Amino acid sequence: MKKRVVSLMLCLSMVAGLTACGGDAAGAGSGAADAGADSSYVAAGEEGKVINIYCWNDEFRTRVEAVYDKVDHTSDDGTITYLTDGTEIHWTVNPNQDGVYQSKLDEGLLNQATAADDDKIDMFLSETDYVVKYTDAEADVAIPLTDLGIDPATDLADQYDFTKTVASDANGVQRGSTWQACPCLFVYRRDIAQDTFGTDDPDEIHAKVADWATMKASGEELKAKGYFTLAGYADTFRAYGNSISAPWVEEGSTEINVDPQIINWINDSKDWLDAGLLDKNIKGQWTDDWNKSMGSASKVFGFLLPAWGIDFVLNPNWDGEAGEWAVTDGPQAFNWGGSFVHGCAGTDNPEHVKEIILAVTANKDNLMKITKDYLDFTNTQSGMKEIAEDESFGAEFLGGENPFKYFQPAAASIEMTTLSPYDQGCVELIQSSFGDYFQGQVDFETAKANFEKAIMERYPDITAVNWPE
Repeated sequence: MKKRVVSLMLCLSMVAGLTACGGDAAGAGSGAADAGADSSYVAAGEEGKVINIYCWNDEFRTRVEAVYDKVDHTSDDGTITYLTDGTEIHWTVNPNQDGVYQSKLDEGLLNQATAADDDKIDMFLSETDYVVKYTDAEADVAIPLTDLGIDPATDLADQYDFTKTVASDANGVQRGSTWQACPCLFVYRRDIAQDTFGTDDPDEIHAKVADWATMKASGEELKAKGYFTLAGYADTFRAYGNSISAPWVEEGSTEINVDPQIINWINDSKDWLDAGLLDKNIKGQWTDDWNKSMGSASKVFGFLLPAWGIDFVLNPNWDGEAGEWAVTDGPQAFNWGGSFVHGCAGTDNPEHVKEIILAVTANKDNLMKITKDYLDFTNTQSGMKEIAEDESFGAEFLGGENPFKYFQPAAASIEMTTLSPYDQGCVELIQSSFGDYFQGQVDFETAKANFEKAIMERYPDITAVNWPE
């Protein structure tokens, strides 16, 4: 996989190319010096007039607009943000689905060495599932934060440790930062709770979903009333899959190790599906059926979601009155997602890159504003504790409930293992291979064989798949 990443990221040669055509460290321009950036990572000369940022939706743009003090205004079509110093941010947006975003980003990275300064990628975003592809030390396309003049030990001291781990390469060098931490809670329909359990009180509902066995027993009560506990088996995958004890592939290995938690997810999903606690017609997430399961006509009781899931997914799909949903602790704490912000090797705007990363991911006041404006669970431990304890804080969509009362302790308990460059493929293919098993189209052993075949086709350097005893 290392060779594959490095061959993809020919920007390794970009660094040498920039040094050859831009001068040595002594000749670096004032912009790089002011930012504290290592000139080997940035184009020499003054700061450019165009900052090119690659992302997959408008989430990061709206956060930049909300807290970066140099923002003047954004064009009506959302493609250009104009700064007060005359610089323009050009937003290149491609959808995450089906790998389109990564494909377009990779194409841009391959052209980075020869691109004109104002066409170079200055910043890009990545998600947890594939962040390692871009923070890999050998790929060397995400600038180490210290080379931008950002000290993670001091500037990012208030961030959650697991978010810093995820944004670091195998050597522990942090190459990205995020404004989010993404603990998940159980988000449930108040009307269904009242009809089934006679209460919608979050603490009493938590007692009904305190662990998987308890949640399954409560599911039988919901089933008797004509409801599904959760939409489908994909809704529980992150709880199991993001709680594995070791990477899918250890550093330097070519063998995939399927964690026992993945087998637990497979067995439990089949059990719940056969028991009628999940809707067999909903075969994944991000589908039309899944979106409709969040509407007022749905019989689905709840979802395991992070804060962004409530804001970006549940709220837009809900067609009923505000206040019909509530949150409580789910059967286990886990993290789902996170958008990581990276400075791109070859940028000619290191000072602006540094300022934007610090403004959006490190400034506590800014992070608190993002939380209050967008309901994001932001990456400030002290700030989230303050909001969790603020009795005046409440979310209109949740009927005035303060979700951070539950999000904050959930985040504090999260631990994540080191990620591997193979994670995205493993996560996608294990679900698709065993989806056929859940639907009764293949048996268990065939599903295993199908996963092994699919994963080796995606990653030809994988030599074995090891299943737990």
